[in-house]
Amino acid sequence: MTDAAPRRGRGRPSRTQTEAGPATRDRILEAAREEFSERGYEKTSVRGIAKAAGVDSALVHHYFGTKEQVFEAAIEVAFAPALAAPAAVEEGPLDGVGERLTRFIFGVWENPATRTPLLAIVRSAVNNEAAAAVFRRLIATQLLRRIAQRLDLPDAELRAELAAAQLVGIAMLRYVIKVEPLASADPEQIIGRVAPVVQGHLTNP
Repeated sequence: MTDAAPRRGRGRPSRTQTEAGPATRDRILEAAREEFSERGYEKTSVRGIAKAAGVDSALVHHYFGTKEQVFEAAIEVAFAPALAAPAAVEEGPLDGVGERLTRFIFGVWENPATRTPLLAIVRSAVNNEAAAAVFRRLIATQLLRRIAQRLDLPDAELRAELAAAQLVGIAMLRYVIKVEPLASADPEQIIGRVAPVVQGHLTNP
């Protein structure tokens, strides 16, 4: 009679699960984005994410850690298109940076494929402080600081934050709260009015 195989410790993923690799990790991440989008941060649980991904909840912890860390990984992927914004700053002369940045950000919001995950992020950040803290950290380190570095001007970080506040505020009113007539206005009309203000924040004395 052969010895029985050793039992796996409670709450730990099996070797087969952990060896599943990137495909399993990506599946968990996709499930997390969908769960956060549909339920918001507070109503989403690690167990729910695991169920949606078809894995044990221990595997979610294995790859990502806490729910906050899962959320951060999920929104970083969802927010990736917007994180390319700093490149728009350096693509041309500084006197045109306001229009380039404004046009880039509105391009991300106007695209349904990138708008949907952004809406989920913003809604979670508005309704939950833990989610807001993750969002602020991502914005500060991955977006604003990089824009400020490209400006190379006095008070660059404050300038970048003021420009971002202008753009985020308008995005909130247009895409989240849907205040009319802003929500239905032509994007080119909005860009034409907002870009000079963003330019002023970034480069005016």
